[in-house]
Amino acid sequence: MAEVRDEDWDGRDLSGLGYSDTAFVDVDMTQSRSANSTFEGCTFLRVRFNASQHSGDAFVNCTFRQCSFFDAMFDGCKVIGSTFDRCTFTSMKVLGGDWSFTGFANADLRALTFDGVRLREADLTDVKADGAVLRDCDLSGATLSGASLVECDLRGSDLSAIDPRTTDLYGALIGERQAITLVAALGVVVLPD
Repeated sequence: MAEVRDEDWDGRDLSGLGYSDTAFVDVDMTQSRSANSTFEGCTFLRVRFNASQHSGDAFVNCTFRQCSFFDAMFDGCKVIGSTFDRCTFTSMKVLGGDWSFTGFANADLRALTFDGVRLREADLTDVKADGAVLRDCDLSGATLSGASLVECDLRGSDLSAIDPRTTDLYGALIGERQAITLVAALGVVVLPD
């Protein structure tokens, strides 16, 4: 596996680059920007993505460990099959894109925004997403056991994978159709008045 270590890529334009099976260790990507770059099977260890902007990038089957995503923006990116371990996501924004099969187990996703993102079969076990925004997201098949979505904005999202008996939804914002989905998950039969 190739390795990029202790590099200062602060503010660098990474557009159009392609990496495969590469380890990025202690790399500073703060305020970097990229469009249509590809990272496949890469490992990111203690990489700082703070205030970086990514548009149409692909991070496929990558591993992120102890990375910082403070105020990072991902617009229309493909992050399929990637896992995140002990990363920080403060004020991170994700607009559109496909993040299916990603692993966020035990992650702190408070103050994070996912808007219109495909999160099919994502592992969100025991995540803390209190006060986060998960609007218009495809959460079908996602694992949300033990997740805390207190006061989370879930409007427009597919909630068919949520079991309200194992997911804390206190104060979450949802629409009427979503309420019917959650009530049905409890085994309650909803009839017209």
